[in-house]
Amino acid sequence: MALLTALQGGFGDSSDALRIDGRALSREDLLGAATAVADRVAGAPALAVLARPSVETVTAVVGGLLAGVPVVPLPPDSGPKEREHILRDSGAALLAHAIGDSAVGDSVAAAAVSGVEALPVDPAQRSATTYAESAGDATGFVLYTSGTTGAPKGAVIRREAVAADLDALAAAWRWTAEDTLVHGLPLFHVHGLLLGVLGALRTGSRLVHTGRPTPAGYAAAGGSLYFGVPTVWSRLAADPEAASALAGARLLVSGSAPLPVPVFEKLAELTGHAPIERYGMTESLITVSTRADGERRPGSVGLPLDGVRTRLVGEDGAPVPSDGETVGELQVAGPTLFSGYLNRPDADAEAWTADGWFRTGDVAVIGADGFHRIVGRASVDLIKSGGYRIGAGEVEAALRDHPAVADAAVVGAPDEDLGQAVVAYVIPDGPVTGDQLTAFVAERLSVHKRPRRVVLVPELPRNAMGKVLKKQLLAESGER
Repeated sequence: MALLTALQGGFGDSSDALRIDGRALSREDLLGAATAVADRVAGAPALAVLARPSVETVTAVVGGLLAGVPVVPLPPDSGPKEREHILRDSGAALLAHAIGDSAVGDSVAAAAVSGVEALPVDPAQRSATTYAESAGDATGFVLYTSGTTGAPKGAVIRREAVAADLDALAAAWRWTAEDTLVHGLPLFHVHGLLLGVLGALRTGSRLVHTGRPTPAGYAAAGGSLYFGVPTVWSRLAADPEAASALAGARLLVSGSAPLPVPVFEKLAELTGHAPIERYGMTESLITVSTRADGERRPGSVGLPLDGVRTRLVGEDGAPVPSDGETVGELQVAGPTLFSGYLNRPDADAEAWTADGWFRTGDVAVIGADGFHRIVGRASVDLIKSGGYRIGAGEVEAALRDHPAVADAAVVGAPDEDLGQAVVAYVIPDGPVTGDQLTAFVAERLSVHKRPRRVVLVPELPRNAMGKVLKKQLLAESGER
């Protein structure tokens, strides 16, 4: 079966099927323009795409997929070293970009340094060439991870993994051609590109990409299905007028980072919809989610998708009980998993268990009812303090319950006595002291989970998807 089913027709009028940053495109026009790109890239080892939120980006991505050429999204805000690394490591022969885009200079220069040819994309071009559908096990994408240790790694994503994930999400979210999907997320990640663009081109739903994910843009879009990261939803929750405009929607979906419970509750109050939360990674795509017709529990990402299996293991490799309390590393198996890291057998060996499960590197708890709650990354969110194992997410949730806390991030800083000390970085939303917040947490959680130090800050460092950069906070905590 074709990956982009909706481009084959049979989904009704498509005159305004895609609207990206104010520019509209029908599916027929997209197919013709993307085929013109396919004619130019067919046979290339890989196609890099400067993934700005534009019609040109979508045209180039679809063109690469039509031609059976692996697509390598290039973050438009990446630094020179990262750009050159991705272009060289991926083996891309071409870099697709919008004609006349004044912001592409650095990326085109990096392409030239790497021996990559610049490929201007014109959505007005058309071609009627017919391409055979590539095999399901062929590479669809090479997606580069954030590279918290060393240079980013390229995760090789099969076409059939994308199809399996989108079909499982369509079932979980009741996502159909009757929906209008709205989001304003970056187009170089799983969330914004694979779910937020290819999802619409597979289910047949209309797509409105707002350019930037502003409350006003979301409010004006008139969608039935909305995607956002916690930063987006937090801003909407702080804008009652914009949030109330989403009351006519069917489903609000949050991902890429944990949604603070106060934001969850405020959204439910203002829109009438308790949001859906889901969990996934670049390497696994989306594997766990709350269901559209199921319970939407604050702080939980729900149940494994159809075909996905999950398990928790301890540091000794032994199974961890699903009791809703015990923390373990989350491992997953199923049809949505990546094939491996490009040219990195060493990383592959570390990523997979002997019996074929992927080590996510995230720590979680699973309840007796199967509901999953993600505590965070094992490297920065599992704090070992005084012989205790403490999940940073649990402490963060307790801090966010304080009326004078807008947001919080917790890390384990090196400590000679405890091994690691719980340190909280807090954005205040009113008068509050560190001692007051420490006492507040100690009243709600075990005393050993209270922050040993609270740092009040005006903002938290985040990446493009809204995730807090805890490595940066850890570096700062060591300086204090």
